[in-house]
Amino acid sequence: MEIDAWLWWLIGAAALGIALVVTAMPELGMLAVGAIAAAVVTGVFGGGAVAQVAVFAVISTAGIAVVRPIANRHRAQRPQFASGVDALKGRQAVVLERVDASGGRIKLAGEVWSARALDTGHAYEVGQEVDVVDIEGATAIVM
Repeated sequence: MEIDAWLWWLIGAAALGIALVVTAMPELGMLAVGAIAAAVVTGVFGGGAVAQVAVFAVISTAGIAVVRPIANRHRAQRPQFASGVDALKGRQAVVLERVDASGGRIKLAGEVWSARALDTGHAYEVGQEVDVVDIEGATAIVM
């Protein structure tokens, strides 16, 4: 039993689709689209081997040329909304217990956090406002 060329292209497209899911490389998705286009040229229009390969190459290259800059731009952008501990960096807090290099407590975003001073030689007294510069585990680093 001989398998038609269009079916081979679809098998290749499925393999590339699986590889895309496993590796998250958008280029593989464009190669899969090229393989589907080659399958259509073969199955619907009866194109020969040269037409199949040409359609595969043109569609895949065009897809990569369009998708790669979009993917790079998307990858370079920072998230618009910070969440979790990233959202707490840069916020102000109120000292509840004296904060120095060895520790203390602050009220940050309505919650009590352990904290320590960024500058080891500086201490912050109760009621003073401080800026959160970093979060290390469950400890806010303040200044």
